[in-house]
Amino acid sequence: MTKENTKVKVAFFDFASCEGCQLTIVDALQTHLSLLDVVEIVQFREAMTEKGEDYLIAFVEGSCNRKSDEERLFKIREQAALVVALGACAHTGGVNALKNIQPSLQETREYVYGDKADWYEVYPTRPISAVIDVDAFIPGCPIDRGEFVKVVKNVLLGKRPGIPDYPVCVECKLKENVCLLLEGKPCLGPISRAGCGAICPTYGDGCEGCRGIIPHPNENAMKDVLDEAGLTLNEIMARFTMYNAYQEDQIETAEKTI
Repeated sequence: MTKENTKVKVAFFDFASCEGCQLTIVDALQTHLSLLDVVEIVQFREAMTEKGEDYLIAFVEGSCNRKSDEERLFKIREQAALVVALGACAHTGGVNALKNIQPSLQETREYVYGDKADWYEVYPTRPISAVIDVDAFIPGCPIDRGEFVKVVKNVLLGKRPGIPDYPVCVECKLKENVCLLLEGKPCLGPISRAGCGAICPTYGDGCEGCRGIIPHPNENAMKDVLDEAGLTLNEIMARFTMYNAYQEDQIETAEKTI
């Protein structure tokens, strides 16, 4: 058996997104060429023209914005042994899901497309996990190149991806940052998933939760922190919905059915 035959075949797919996460992967491969010794990329629109349909792992960037997207996702899921959601749009719905919380989807479509609104198929934005089963995710907008390399290595070894499940505040404390909430600035650090190195708070900008919300966030403690900082829920929600509008939409829908 040749070395080429031992490589794991992977493919990259894009749905509604800016494709910035795929460009981050191109950057990562320039400094981690050894990955290409163990994987064979058979489809990657940002980097190659060939399109192979024989792959074991599928990395999917972008959210599902159209009913017609679902069939393509089903085919990817049927072929791939592992599906990895790549970046915020695929993981949480990302900024695309902001339209979900607008009063009317039709009005939003007309605002964007004007008199050509009916030309474009659209429905409420969904993360890909709302359409197919997802085996792993790499969060962020864009993803972190180092984390991508680590996840790929772990997955190839049959290990858990190793995505942090603790809040950004942990990384802020490790960097000895002054808490922005103590300065009266909005920040989602207490409930947002770490792994970014707290890059936004480190440079004085509050976290907007691009890596999603941690499992089982302490919402009561977060409200207490907001009260102490003199911030309102509306000030925080303006940031929360930037990348997590799909989750907010799901919460509102659930509340209406109770």
